[in-house]
Amino acid sequence: MPTVSAVNLSAPLLLLLLWATHPSMATNWLSLARLPRSRPVSGSAPCARLRGLTPGQVGVCRARGEVMESVRKAAEMVVEECQHQFRNRRWNCSTTPRGINVFGRVMNQGTREAAFVHALSSAAVAVAVTRACTRGELERCGCDRKVRGVSPEGFQWSGCSDNLSYGVAFSQTFVDEPERAKGLSAGRPLMNLHNNEAGRKAILHNMQVECKCHGVSGSCELRTCWKVMPPFRRVGVVLKERFDGATEVRLTRIGSRTALLPRDPQVKPPAARDLLYLSASPDFCHLDPDNGIPGTAGRRCNGTSRLAPDGCELVCCGPGYRAGRAEVVQRCSCKFSWCCSVRCQQCKNTVTIHTCRV
Repeated sequence: MPTVSAVNLSAPLLLLLLWATHPSMATNWLSLARLPRSRPVSGSAPCARLRGLTPGQVGVCRARGEVMESVRKAAEMVVEECQHQFRNRRWNCSTTPRGINVFGRVMNQGTREAAFVHALSSAAVAVAVTRACTRGELERCGCDRKVRGVSPEGFQWSGCSDNLSYGVAFSQTFVDEPERAKGLSAGRPLMNLHNNEAGRKAILHNMQVECKCHGVSGSCELRTCWKVMPPFRRVGVVLKERFDGATEVRLTRIGSRTALLPRDPQVKPPAARDLLYLSASPDFCHLDPDNGIPGTAGRRCNGTSRLAPDGCELVCCGPGYRAGRAEVVQRCSCKFSWCCSVRCQQCKNTVTIHTCRV
């Protein structure tokens, strides 16, 4: 029986083994948000040096290098949007100071927080790549020319519709790759794939129509319209609502296949656009550096709301908060100046600030 020291593993095989035993690798590509803009993220050598990518994602990077700058942008979008949506919650998408696991080891667990990050990440890649298509930054795609003809409302489809199908296809190739590589018989890959698709559906079901009028003196005798994606902030709002209504599921065998069904049999099966989670979340109250949880000590909270998510009793995990006075500078006495600016004075106001006790 050979010892471990006697086994000669090639570098690629060793990389695959390390990845297979690392449960958090699926979202580690978000560490691209930490890279300086001057660092290249495409090309054979740079792709191999990108920490956080799985072997399959490195292959996508090498084959589709022109898209990787959009992937970097998507990683930045995820961090920014997550922190905006959860700015008043116990878990506020705080990031670790270094390393490839941007949101900490809480992403290793099948919690609703992990469900949200997966959904937001897949949506961000689809949005960033689609935007690059519309702007003409990618050689393999451009505007969606399939949207043509006259709509039932009577306007003419024209212009540059966002090519969401290309962005979604790339998101499926890049973001879903770690899960498909693990196989579809375990609960976590199934959960992640479902939530990835729910993120992309949040874009699809909120597409918008923009139009331009044509006619004499601005009359709207003829309207030409095109389809555009919703603002990413809107996608974040939709997924935050899905987060609040997420369904706890368990892995169930049905005949020869496995599926995720609600843990509570009284709960109806979730729709494709809903978020799923497997494990209860930690309370996020106390400092836990090992899992990347900063706790809530010193956090600002809303002292005037008791039951709202941003209320001090919920954010601070009980009545452990204090009030203090602070002086803030705000714009005031604003006046419109012809033409075309707004001039304001700077006023100092004293406000009450509530913070969780240390």
